[in-house]
Amino acid sequence: MAELKTKVTEQPVQDYLMQISDEVIRKDCQTICQIMEDITKAKAKMWGTAIIGVGDYTYSYSTGRTGDWFMMGFAPRKTNISLYILGCGAEERTDILSRLGKHKTGKGCIYIKKLKDINVDVLTEMCEISYRNLKK
Repeated sequence: MAELKTKVTEQPVQDYLMQISDEVIRKDCQTICQIMEDITKAKAKMWGTAIIGVGDYTYSYSTGRTGDWFMMGFAPRKTNISLYILGCGAEERTDILSRLGKHKTGKGCIYIKKLKDINVDVLTEMCEISYRNLKK
């Protein structure tokens, strides 16, 4: 069975975030990290070299295969910030996405440019829904 390539590392999250040269994006990422930590009551961890994950989640397939992942996370990329809020069911919740603000969606993630482009209260709501759904 294939093993996940992306795993928790020992790299400190704040060290990684401080390497972001764009001050606005760096501050946005620090804010996103704080929102996710406040909701999960967990410290953020680096997953691989560029993903920040918050909270521990064990998933399982009908085949019995299980794995460990994060409850929610994000990754600052060159053109956007990728948000991984998989438990909020955003793909079915157009009401939430319509209130979020300027964003794009992909398979399993939401892309934003900057926090000023979105409604941070809606992002927080999405994170809270995700957390509740994954805690069940």
